[in-house]
Parts: sequence; structure tokens; C-alpha cells
Amino acid sequence: MLKLIAIDMDGTLLDSQKKLPQENIDVIQEAAQAGHKIVICTGRIQSGVEPYFEQLGLKAEEEYAILNNGCSLHTIREEWQLLSYHELNFQDVQYLYSLLDDYPEVYLTLIANEDYLVLAEDVPDLVAYDASLVFIEPKPVSLAEVKATAEPVFQAMYMGEPEQINAFQADFEAELSEKFSMVRSQSYLFEAMPKGITKASGLKELAQKLKIELKDVVAVGDAANDLEMMKAAGFSVAMGNAAEDVKEIADALTSSNDEAGVAEAITKYVLQAAKD
Repeated sequence: MLKLIAIDMDGTLLDSQKKLPQENIDVIQEAAQAGHKIVICTGRIQSGVEPYFEQLGLKAEEEYAILNNGCSLHTIREEWQLLSYHELNFQDVQYLYSLLDDYPEVYLTLIANEDYLVLAEDVPDLVAYDASLVFIEPKPVSLAEVKATAEPVFQAMYMGEPEQINAFQADFEAELSEKFSMVRSQSYLFEAMPKGITKASGLKELAQKLKIELKDVVAVGDAANDLEMMKAAGFSVAMGNAAEDVKEIADALTSSNDEAGVAEAITKYVLQAAKD
């Protein structure tokens, strides 16, 4: 029996307008009432998840969320609590920043526990746009300020126009992958997490905590940062709008995020399957 449903957000739970379809809300509530644990598993930071989680209206005593591409595990009661995390140290950040000498139009942004930071004198428009998607104001900082911060830095994101990120990735992906977990989840983002940390590692950690076997987990996603999570789960569903490499490894396909594909997937592969 599938006991835990791990759901990506952008391109999966949310439609292309970053809205949460009512069909998804209704079916997720039905699944939760039937005893299935619902877990948001996203690259987003906490501020970018809270409003949507409230819309879901889940009422269990303990709910969980895996954020920052697996770097942080949170429990959700009256207030969000950080249960565990994996961080980049200052030497990591310094090294990541040093690679940008020949790429002045690529910016290094950092996701800390409570802040969205950019290593720049001013906030670039693209960084401001990305931060607006997670309902937070980005802060321009220096390396010295990063070194002085007491907050853990969960992940770093190289951000720039797609052609700039394409060139940067071609130059440095092999080198970076030796030191970090790297993923390209959006055309304008190239993300770095601590080595070995992905959505899959976060999902395994939570499943162990809840004493749920991975064979009893279903994962729903659409993008490159969902691949490891979907491979780890006992059953995986790719969105109709998913990248081709995601569709290739999935056990099943559902409709697109603009057609409430999450609701369709949970209804067909979890709720109806439990009745058969």
C-alpha cells in the first residue's frame, strides 16, 4: 500500500500561473483523510511553501515538508520547525563564487534559513523576480557578510539568462559535481547542494523517521531535481508537462500541471488502487 505521497511544487502541484488548483486541494485532502501522509518535496524555501500549504488545509497532528532540494526537513504544526538540515560552509560559498570571474552576468544566490542572499552590490532584476516567486525580499551581501552570518546556508544557485547559464554549466559542471550535488531545475538556475544531498536523500530521511519503507512511497514530479526522488520511490508519476528524461524513468504518466495532473495521479494510482 502506498503510504506516503511526495509531491513537487513548481510544474507539478502548481499550475503554470503558480496557482494551486482546487482539484488538487480536494483530492489531497481526501488522500490525507484516508490515512496517506502528504509531503511537499520542493526546491523552494520555506517562505515560498507556507501560503500554499495553508491552502491545502491538512489537519494531521504532524505534517512534514522537504525543502531546499532536500537540504532541510521541517515539521509543520502551529509554527514551522526545522528538524534537520545540511549546509554549505563558508569555504564552499567562497569557492562557488570564485568561479564567476569570467561570468559577470551570472549571480551567486544563497538560500539561508531565513534569508535569500545575493553576492552583489545591488539586487539584479532576475534575482528580484525569482525571490518574488517565494514571497521574500533578496538581500545583497558581500563575502565578508556571508562569513559573519550565523544562519546555515542550505543551497547556492547560479542565476542568469539561460544562454549564460548554459555556458557556465558547460565549463564547470564536471568540476562542481565532484564537490557538490548539482541540478538544473530551471532554465535560469544551476543549483549546488552539499554533496549527496537531493530530494531523494531528504525523502529517505523522512521515510526512515516515519518508519515507512520506500516501496510504500509514491513521488510525483516534472523536472531534473525530481529525478532522484522519483527513482528512490516505490512508485513514480511524471507530469504531462515533465521533461523527457523524467517521463522516461517514471512508472506512470498523468495530465499536465494545468490540468490538475496531481489530482488525477493520486485518484488513479493511490485512492482507486487502495480499493482494488
